[in-house]
Parts: sequence; C-alpha cells; structure tokens
Amino acid sequence: MKQLTTIVCLLAFFLFACGKKDGGSASIIPTNLVFSAVVSTDNSGNVTFTASATNAVSYEFDFGNGLFQTSTTGSYTYKYPTGGTYLVNVIAKSSTGETAAKSTTIIVTKALALVFSDEFDVDGAPNASKWGYDLGAGGWGNNELQNYTNRIDNSFVSGGTLKIKAIKESFSGSAYTSARLLSQNKFSFKYGKVEIKAKLPAGVGTWPAIWMLGSNISSVNWPACGEIDIMEHKGSTLNKIYGTVHHPARFGGNADGATKDIANVTTEFHIYTMEWDTSTIKFLVDGTVFHTVGNSSSLPFNQNFFIIMNLAMGGTFAGPVESGFTNASMEVDYIRVYQ
Repeated sequence: MKQLTTIVCLLAFFLFACGKKDGGSASIIPTNLVFSAVVSTDNSGNVTFTASATNAVSYEFDFGNGLFQTSTTGSYTYKYPTGGTYLVNVIAKSSTGETAAKSTTIIVTKALALVFSDEFDVDGAPNASKWGYDLGAGGWGNNELQNYTNRIDNSFVSGGTLKIKAIKESFSGSAYTSARLLSQNKFSFKYGKVEIKAKLPAGVGTWPAIWMLGSNISSVNWPACGEIDIMEHKGSTLNKIYGTVHHPARFGGNADGATKDIANVTTEFHIYTMEWDTSTIKFLVDGTVFHTVGNSSSLPFNQNFFIIMNLAMGGTFAGPVESGFTNASMEVDYIRVYQ
C-alpha cells in the first residue's frame, strides 16, 4: 500500500507540473504603437525617433540605410551621414517576443562641410602633411612603364596648380619617370563628396588617374579593399572620361564603370566629382552624373578610403607610348572633400 501511495503521488506531481507548463503565460502582443521621426531643421542630419506601445519592452529602429538601433526607452537620435529620402521603421517587442511594426518616410537635408582640401597655392613640393608618395617601378599590376619618384621634377606646385609630370628619361632601369601622390595615413574618410578641378595630359600612352583605395588594403589586399576611380583618361582616346569601381565581384576587366565624352580635357580645366553614401556612388563631370553604382552592406564601400593622384605611362589600360613623347603633366587646381 505504501508503494502504491508513492506512485500515485508521483503521477499527481507530474500531471500537475505538465498542466502548469501547458497552462503557462499567454503571449503578450504590443498594441497602440505610435511612431514619430522628427528631422532637425538645422541641416545637421539629426533625426529624433520616438516610439511607444502598450506592453512593449524594447524598440528596434531601422534608419532606412542599412543601420539599426535597439532602445528600451523608445527614444533615439540618429545623425545621418548624408541627406536623402529614407523609409524608416520601428519594431516594438513585448516580453514574450511578440512584435508590432510601423513605418514612415522622412526627407533628411544635410549641409556639406569641407573636411579636407588642397588649393595648391604654395609653390614647391606638395604639402607633406597631406601627401605621401608611392615609389618605384615594377609595372604596378598593369605592366606600366614609369618609375615613380618623390623628386620635385615629377611633382611640384607652381602658379596655383599641382603638376604631376611624366618624363621620358632613363631612371633606375625604367624609360619614364612620374609621380603617384596619396593621402594614406594622412587623411581618409567614409562617405561624402570629392571634387577635383584638373587639366589632363596630352600624348598617346599617358594614363592620368584620380582615385581611392580602402584604408584596409594592407590587411585584406586588392580588390577586397575596394577601389573607386573618380577620373581616368588615356591619351589614345582623347576626351573620354572613365568612372569605375572595383570590388571582389567586379574588378579588372569586369569592373563596374562607364564613360563620358567631353571636349578639351587636355587644354581646359574640368571638374571631376564623386558623391558617395550608403546607397550609391555617383560619378560626375562638370556637374553631370554619368555613372551611378549601387552601394550595400555586402560591398567594401562602407569604410574609410584614402585618395591617390598619379600619372602612369603605358600599361594594359593606356597602351603603347607614342615614339615622340618627351613629357606631359596633369595639372590639379584644387581637390576638396565634403561631408
């Protein structure tokens, strides 16, 4: 009898425990969700998000640009890096994990501020606080013919412009010298607008370029670091401007690029511009967009990049150098970066 009593008690215990588990707390659903997004009128890019809901214990804000933030108070102020139109969303979550959501569209206006510039108004060598040099030969991955130097013969400021000069001369085993200036370890940035006023060199075989590389190139190499070519030109196809991006899915001969034909690139100054944010990279010449690339979190264009200016000779892009070439220069009136 004692053994039977014990069995009955155990059965009763398990039945009670199971019954308690099956009859646990019901799901709690957030209700009465209210969501607002107030854009600051000072063009700062600040937007204050506020959400409230009955039974909500947390709120996840989707800023519409691939970034998110969770708040337990239902309030958060986010500063957009660039202006634009964004579809924003909030998800209210209860203690049992049930959710409710609301969306709205906002228009963010943001004034651009100058964060880096060189006006090239001091004669002599380029400003060492802003520019370093890549040096040497070896083809630079494109079978180029020049040897890059830091001599003032190949890069100097005079008369209000920077001159990057390619010269036909025998130098350390190379038939040409030139210069490649870069802001690596001196200035880099993520998102914004780059504007360069430049006049390009004449001569078949010249290859001037103003471009950018991801600051993590030393750890992940190319093309994983990403490359943004703001302006490229080759002397064998005068007046055709190239704007291109390279990344692991599109690089080299399969890069994502386009061209625009304009007049007098070797005799007049033109303005070459790149506008870059979380959703697009745009290429412009003299204020006209000629190529737009979609940006996303899967691409390497959401990190800091540094700037490069160089004049290459020959190689796989520029082709053979004309026999009568002696020297040519790319002139840069200014370079300005806004955010």
